[in-house]
Amino acid sequence: MTDPTMEALAAQLEASGDYRVLRRLKVPPAGFVPMPHMKRAVFLDVETTGLDPNEDEIIELAMVPFWYEDSGRIAGVEIGGSALRQPQKLISADVTRLTGITPDMVAGKAIDFTAAAQFAGESLIVAHNAGFDRRFVERFCPQLVNNRWACSFSEIPWAAHGFESAKLSMIGLAHGFYYDGHRAVNDCYAGIEILSRGVPVGGPESAMKVLLSSANSRSWRCWADGAPFEKKDLLKARGYRWADGSDGRPKAWWIDLDEAGFHPEMAYLRSDIYGWSAQIRICELNALNRYSDRLNIITYAIPAG
Repeated sequence: MTDPTMEALAAQLEASGDYRVLRRLKVPPAGFVPMPHMKRAVFLDVETTGLDPNEDEIIELAMVPFWYEDSGRIAGVEIGGSALRQPQKLISADVTRLTGITPDMVAGKAIDFTAAAQFAGESLIVAHNAGFDRRFVERFCPQLVNNRWACSFSEIPWAAHGFESAKLSMIGLAHGFYYDGHRAVNDCYAGIEILSRGVPVGGPESAMKVLLSSANSRSWRCWADGAPFEKKDLLKARGYRWADGSDGRPKAWWIDLDEAGFHPEMAYLRSDIYGWSAQIRICELNALNRYSDRLNIITYAIPAG
């Protein structure tokens, strides 16, 4: 419960113009009852033993459900939770430093991934680094491979909206709150609170609305197979990144394009990179497969000019 005396003091400090007040993020009360028109999402966060989803392991899984409207308004938050898991290898000191999770904390612990999948159901899953979290989750909890995913880190242009960092804690500070970031479930509550706020700060459009617009859109990943070596600097300057093929995907320069940018980019590749109607590989990306290892890569013939 908010102390009115403390709030009055905080208001005085803020009114002076010489101080900024940070408020601790509070967990919403239990008992929210959604209306029929509302949709359910789950904010998810994992802590792991490392960065490789093929070799490293999940040591903590946190999920917090929330309800939203098509307008992007977040209507309510449910009580979430987290679970710890003992990995096969000892948790390193670096991982403990980053996550706050020690070997003693996970000793003898296990995560019921079947129960976790039931808890998530068919909800939209939101993560603040879905490119990392989804690949781990699909390995350890394959029941969630058919869920739609969205990334609050990469699908909201935080810098364009005036934020100095896309880190959760820094966005929270910009919105005037702080939280204990050493536990995954706290990151989930913070992420939901941030999605409920305006972008830019105080703006009329919520971050959730921006995220939904991106998640519901289709984009394309394109690999410029066989692009001449001497064109690599042009591709790099245009935003292409190099893939070495070690993950089983094409060894080539690649880029992600939205619907509007696809055909103009094909024209650019034909005229400025290949000089002819080349064949490249592409993959459609949407909320069902975005950030997943499960990509349906096909060959695409760039039309002649």
